[in-house]
Amino acid sequence: MITKSGKRTRMPESNGEAFRLEDFLPYRLSVAANRVSRMFARRYSEAFGLSIPEWRVLAIVGRFGTLSPTAVGESTAMDKVKVSRAAASLVARGLLKQTHDPEDGRGRLLRLTRKGAAVHDGMVPLACELEEQLAEGLSRAEWGALLKALDKLSSHAKECGGNQNGASVD
Repeated sequence: MITKSGKRTRMPESNGEAFRLEDFLPYRLSVAANRVSRMFARRYSEAFGLSIPEWRVLAIVGRFGTLSPTAVGESTAMDKVKVSRAAASLVARGLLKQTHDPEDGRGRLLRLTRKGAAVHDGMVPLACELEEQLAEGLSRAEWGALLKALDKLSSHAKECGGNQNGASVD
């Protein structure tokens, strides 16, 4: 385990030594991700009436053009149900258009409508502004090290079997 000060400690033994959840890396990552997600969720909701899953779907479809819900889930690490609900909400609001996939009779494809493209164009600067706000809490070197460490940790977790789309942290 790693403490908040960054010191590596040994795991508690089964002799009654307390397991300190607050020092457990997966828990700490989850807490940080939830705090950041709530910050973004509040701003996206205020500005565009979007939930985190909805803005992720809009962001990824806006980047790649036309995508299947499965591809959206793979790109965003969201499970199928979350992608499906977000996409259905965005289609109902006229931000996404859903069509049948001509290459897969049962498949669907998602793409931005004009209204969705306008929202996407407005949410990108807000996302960048919020990321800058977070970055202000760290030095330039710390921010770079964090991004590099997250990439390495994510790749290693994927190698260790953490590549299935499960419930995302929202």
